[in-house]
This record gives sequence, C-alpha cells and structure tokens, in this order.
Amino acid sequence: PEWRGPQFPSLQFAKGMMSCAEWTGVYIKDILKDLGLKPNAKWMLAEGADNSHMGRTVPIDKVLDDAIVAYAQNGEALRPEQGYPIRLLVPGWEGNLHVKWLCRLEFSDKPYYAKEETAKYTVLKKTGKAIQHFYANEVNSVITSPCPEYPWTDLKKGDIVEIEGLAWSGMGTIEGVDISFDGGKNWVEASLKGLVLPKAWTRFSYIYKYEGKPLLLSSRARDDAGYVQPSVKQERDALGVECVYHRNGVHTWEITEKGEVNNVQVLS
Repeated sequence: PEWRGPQFPSLQFAKGMMSCAEWTGVYIKDILKDLGLKPNAKWMLAEGADNSHMGRTVPIDKVLDDAIVAYAQNGEALRPEQGYPIRLLVPGWEGNLHVKWLCRLEFSDKPYYAKEETAKYTVLKKTGKAIQHFYANEVNSVITSPCPEYPWTDLKKGDIVEIEGLAWSGMGTIEGVDISFDGGKNWVEASLKGLVLPKAWTRFSYIYKYEGKPLLLSSRARDDAGYVQPSVKQERDALGVECVYHRNGVHTWEITEKGEVNNVQVLS
C-alpha cells in the first residue's frame, strides 16, 4: 500500500480510483416519513445484493441529513457496475459506505458490525486497538499536472506552464490550496478554478516559470470547516503505518532536471 511508501509511478494509484458525479435519487428521510421510524433507531444497515453481501452501518444523524437512495448518475440510469438499479449515496463520506445494488435497509439502536466494518476498513493503532468507523472524506488534494502520466519532459527552460490539481473535502467546502516546490518547507497560494461546491472536487492552478531544476511538488488543501490537510508524518503519528483505507496526507511529486515525474513520499 502507498501508506508504507510509494508503490507505483502513477497518479491513479497514488491518489486516484475515485470520481465526482451528479446524482439523482430520493432522500431516505423522505422515505422514512411515509414508513415511520422507531424512536430508538440510532443506526442504519445498508446491504447490497452482490455476492459478498456488502454491508455498512450508517449513523442515523447522517441518514436523516442527506443520505440518498440513488437511481441515476450524470443524468442517466445507473449502470450495472455503478449499482443498478439503486445504490446508497452518503455525500461527503468515503466510497466504501456507498453500498451498490442496494437490497435492504435495516434500523437498530446499535451498530451492526458488518464484515466490512470489522475485518476491513479499520485502522490498527500503535496501542493495539482498532478504529472501526471512518466516515467523512477529510480534506485532501493532489496535483494532476504534472504527474507521471503527464510529465514536463517537453518543456524548455523559461517556458510558462500551468500546474493543475484537484482538492476536495467531505467536511465542507474547499477554502484554499497551497503549493510547495521544496517538499513542504515553503508554500505559495494557488488559484481556485470554476465552481467551488461543498463535498465536491474543486480545481486549482498555479502559473509557473519552468527553470529546469529538480523540484518536490506538493499541494495542501484547507476547507471552510477549519481543517488543513496533514503531512504524511502527522498522519502516521496519529494512525500508524497500516492505515491502508484511509489516507489524506500531503502528496508529493519529484520533478527531475529532465522533467520526469516520480512518486515520492516526504515525511517531514
């Protein structure tokens, strides 16, 4: 896993395998207005119809806030691989909670401790105890250009180039993004581009004069809830080195003199 150190020279493996979409569905709180909900209901189990019977427990506060039974994505019916005919959507929360092929909702006064909440998606701390419930996608960012797939090998000294990236937070709205050229020792502020919406990707950019020198290129986001993206060291100190599923530490690309881009990890 990337947590122990860079494994692949790839944007997709380092901070990828995710998406941002427009969803259509029905609020679960509206469904419950018709069905009724017992006063002692504190948790909701969502179970999928896949072979693993994927199940996740969601606190009732989130359920009654903005959890959705979704049936469309980007204006069209869900595709089979995206959970057709319906799936659970919990805006701003980690993807493993968005149960696909939704077949059952059940309510209880206690967590259900499904397989995915005990054997998977947990974090073993240095104390030997595990954190079982991770929810929100905490403030995060990544530089998408340059990256290993889009290096600077065709640039010449003195060229003006746009550094681009994505920032997001399930805790609120992106307020700003800083960029470092020396692995986090010094920072400059990037510009936010396009729509800036809560719990959604926010684009950022920075205009840079290419000098043909080695760089350690990093981005660090902050949101309007007051959260700042932590360094890798800060996150390791808090969660150890076995946190495979939950990562939002500052990511760094190494830019060589030739403009090649490598996936590295800065621990300071």
